[in-house]
This record gives sequence, structure tokens and C-alpha cells, in this order.
Amino acid sequence: MANRIVLDSGPLGEISHPRPNREVADWLERLLRKGATVYVPEIADYEVRRELIRAGLQEGVKRLDRLKSVLNYLPINTEVMLKAAELWAEARNRGTPTADPKALDADVILAAQALQISGSVATENVRHLNLFVEAKDWRSF
Repeated sequence: MANRIVLDSGPLGEISHPRPNREVADWLERLLRKGATVYVPEIADYEVRRELIRAGLQEGVKRLDRLKSVLNYLPINTEVMLKAAELWAEARNRGTPTADPKALDADVILAAQALQISGSVATENVRHLNLFVEAKDWRSF
């Protein structure tokens, strides 16, 4: 099992929902009991939070805030954004883009955040993220 695990928006959204997915919540509890260091990256927080707000799910926003106080919060900083720009350009030059050319491309920002701490990403989007960083389906941790 990887020691540093960065949550993608899929599992983070399942855990922070007002009616959390029990399977994902149990998985997170097992990771923490085994001593894993789990991170809430700012880009995933943004993706989940905007949808909770749009859907009027205030209890989900509160759950997300509580998760950020229990887990490790991984903020976006200049170093992350510079690395994300580099990853985005490399992917385009290889012919393996992960988003529309005009999109912000949260995947490269998430990957840059994971690389900053030498972490692995727990996701449902292994194919795109594996282009940049170790990423596994969250069930595989």
C-alpha cells in the first residue's frame, strides 16, 4: 500500500456527500487505521465543492470542510501550477491530452499536487492520471 494517498474528486465526492458511499467511507477508515497519510488536494476540493454548492447540498459542504480538518490538506501553490503547465505541455506534445485545449485540465493540476509530495492518486480515472503520476483505482489501495 502506498503511504501517501491523494484523493481524486471521485472518491472525495463519495465521502463528502450528505449520504456518503459507505464502501468508500469504510475504505478511507481502513487506510487511516493502516497508517496511510491521506490528502485532500485543493483542486479536488474545488471540483467537489462547486458541485455540492450548485446542488444546494450544504451538509455535503460541511462534511467536506470536516474532512479537510481530519485529513491533510494539499493547497495549490506556484510550484504546483508551474509543474501542471509542464505536464499539460508534455501531454499535448506526446499526443495524449487529458482535456480540451481550452479547459483548465484539473487532472494535470492534481498530478502536480501528487508529485509534489511523492504521493499516489486514489481515483476512478486511472487512465488519464497514470500519464503523469502513480494512480490506482481507489479500491486497489
